[in-house]
Amino acid sequence: MTVKRDIKANWKAATKLVHAGQLRSQFKETAEAIYMSSGYVYQSAEEAEAAFDNSQPRFVYSRFGNPTVSMFEGRMAALEGAEAARATSSGMAAVFAALASLVKSGDRVVASDALFGSCQFILAEILPKWGVETVFVDGREIEQWKKALSKPTKAVFLESPSNPGLRLVDLKAVADLAHQAGATVVVDNVFATPLLQQPLQLGADVVVYSATKHIDGQGRCLGGVILGTEKYVNETLQPFIRHTGPSLSPMNAWTLLKGLETLDLRVTKQCDSALKIAQALKGHGKLSDVSYPTLEGFAQLELARKQMSAGGTMLSLSLAGGKAAAFKFLNALELVLISNNLGDSKSLATHPATTTHQRLSPEQKETQGIGAGLIRLSVGLEDPADLIDDLMTALKAV
Repeated sequence: MTVKRDIKANWKAATKLVHAGQLRSQFKETAEAIYMSSGYVYQSAEEAEAAFDNSQPRFVYSRFGNPTVSMFEGRMAALEGAEAARATSSGMAAVFAALASLVKSGDRVVASDALFGSCQFILAEILPKWGVETVFVDGREIEQWKKALSKPTKAVFLESPSNPGLRLVDLKAVADLAHQAGATVVVDNVFATPLLQQPLQLGADVVVYSATKHIDGQGRCLGGVILGTEKYVNETLQPFIRHTGPSLSPMNAWTLLKGLETLDLRVTKQCDSALKIAQALKGHGKLSDVSYPTLEGFAQLELARKQMSAGGTMLSLSLAGGKAAAFKFLNALELVLISNNLGDSKSLATHPATTTHQRLSPEQKETQGIGAGLIRLSVGLEDPADLIDDLMTALKAV
């Protein structure tokens, strides 16, 4: 059960982030209420029966739905332009539920090969154990998509921009090919956020987020969300979530609602700072590459401008000296923190080859462009001049 407060069609994203999905109790509170309840009571046995046969939809158990969680789902659906949404306990729970609810033994999935490590594990190791075939392609190469999608396919999964290499996929072109193959297109949009890219408008069927990242954006809690049509969410996804239990806690849902209120302010600031940092670091002698989607010289700059409204909050830096240089750089940072999280108000840096993507084989790392000198930088809310100074000082230590 998802709450959808009536909102005006012409409301902009920043307004939806504050008001969409609001459900006030009889006390008419300003802030959203936290409904810390596992269950709900009925006035009669007949009312309970009607609730469970869905002839009178209502909240029956917080594993299935909760008022605070429903407000978060309603706000996300309004922001994304989706018919419906379901929240989960983490971003990976969202990815797994979105895919696992779609496929069965004998089905075929086509995915981009540039993925977060845990997403790679689901597709390469868990789904094949269930008899699901997974085919990986270089997401940048449309000819590889054409070849892989020349056969009937149940689902397509991709990230754009990818984690950590910021590789882009032409969402419209891939969605068109996928639909011809009968596939449901699932896009992990976490790097772009709902503000910078709208996959549903570009042909995707399902969008997933780790709400832990920019949506909370302040390092406080875990959460995930899956968005799509009412048919997909209610008939395919909801039974899976209901019976397997990856539900979001009311406290985390409330925290994420508060995070959404400032999402536009934070992401706008972070994008502006990220571009300034990328421009400042480009051409530095200790760096073999600086990647940022809207930086002049970025290999997929035209596509970034076509499907994203800004370059995002993430950069990838490649140190010419490999792992040793990368570690010296990280250890010399004073303002930027070493952490494997991203999308936070604090700037964070990590070495993907030894952290988030450590379990990948050397061949997989090479395929994804995860070199020994690669650093993933998540830009926070600090003054960009201070961040540039910290990064430049750390480079001198290499």
